[in-house]
Amino acid sequence: MGILFAAPQVEYDLIREEWLASVAQIGRQGVFVGGAWVSKFEAAFAAYLGVDAAVGVGNGTDALFLALKALGIGPGDEVITAANTFVATVSAIHHTGAAPVLVDCNDGYLMDLDDVRAAVTTNTRAVIPVHLYGQLIDLDEWKAWSEETGIALVEDCAQAAGASRRGQAAGSWGVMGCYSFYPDKNLGALGDGGAIVSSSPETAGRLRKLRNHGGEVRYQHELPGFNSRLDPIQASALHCKLAYLDEWNAHRRKAAGWYRNHLADVAELALPGHVEPDDGSHVFHLYVIRVGGGRREELKKHLQKKGILTAVQYPVPVHLLPAYAHLGYGPGSFPQAERYAQEILSLPMHAALQEREAAAIGAEIQSFFAAPPVTGRS
Repeated sequence: MGILFAAPQVEYDLIREEWLASVAQIGRQGVFVGGAWVSKFEAAFAAYLGVDAAVGVGNGTDALFLALKALGIGPGDEVITAANTFVATVSAIHHTGAAPVLVDCNDGYLMDLDDVRAAVTTNTRAVIPVHLYGQLIDLDEWKAWSEETGIALVEDCAQAAGASRRGQAAGSWGVMGCYSFYPDKNLGALGDGGAIVSSSPETAGRLRKLRNHGGEVRYQHELPGFNSRLDPIQASALHCKLAYLDEWNAHRRKAAGWYRNHLADVAELALPGHVEPDDGSHVFHLYVIRVGGGRREELKKHLQKKGILTAVQYPVPVHLLPAYAHLGYGPGSFPQAERYAQEILSLPMHAALQEREAAAIGAEIQSFFAAPPVTGRS
């Protein structure tokens, strides 16, 4: 059968001629770091999100790290985030010298403000809500709480490019929004890339210095900085793709509807909540189901044999990874995250997925559960 899990190569084919022309222009000009294409994409991305500034950086992890550094966060501080996120969210906190503080997720895999409130101490400086799998957390109450408490709201938008709620884009609710442009993201580069967005001119100026050795002008280093700049070749690819982002996200929502139609009757599965095609609050970076009865790995292998690639994002919650054992959390600390890590399975999802492919995947899953479980081998 052969169904792609993600399809960045399809997106490349669509932008190839326009992108190659921009690469030729970059080559002729000889500006391979910074330059007009980076500025052009930053301006376009900021306008698309409705924020004042976008600052391109080397990758999504750097975006989170530099956002926290721009706030002056470091040793002695605490930053709250999710236990069921990609490790980069917690790594960014760790490398500032601050202590990551984790909270559990709800049934929709997202953080709840009540859990965040309960985790606050006198050392809490920021919270990083993660718009996981492309779902935009409703941050209305969060924003008011952040302004009241002085605890900075830094959004992890790595999987939510193009998501919006009531006309307000992911990344524009807090003091900063952090994006990854890893190639399989909804807005993906042809290599690594990231951005931090903000409507504070002071914050944007500080970020531009931090990403470039501490200064915007060569050899003028105003603060201790880092080397994390968005490549102009990647910026040109992102500029090409940005024009298609809403169309691609609409297709992902349509594909989610196809999956629901073909899987709604499978009692052993928990499906993502229904989203109307015009509801921008979920852009389905991933289509994540939960498989009951301890049969996740069995189903995964069954689909793989049929040429259908799936993935698990993420198989181990952050607090159970060896790298973060020192945080002091153990098994049972976050029961929802731990349980779901054993059940979640991501089905193919991308802007080129066809309805017949979603139907075929649904048929294979139905067939799997219709057959008696394999209990052993003779």
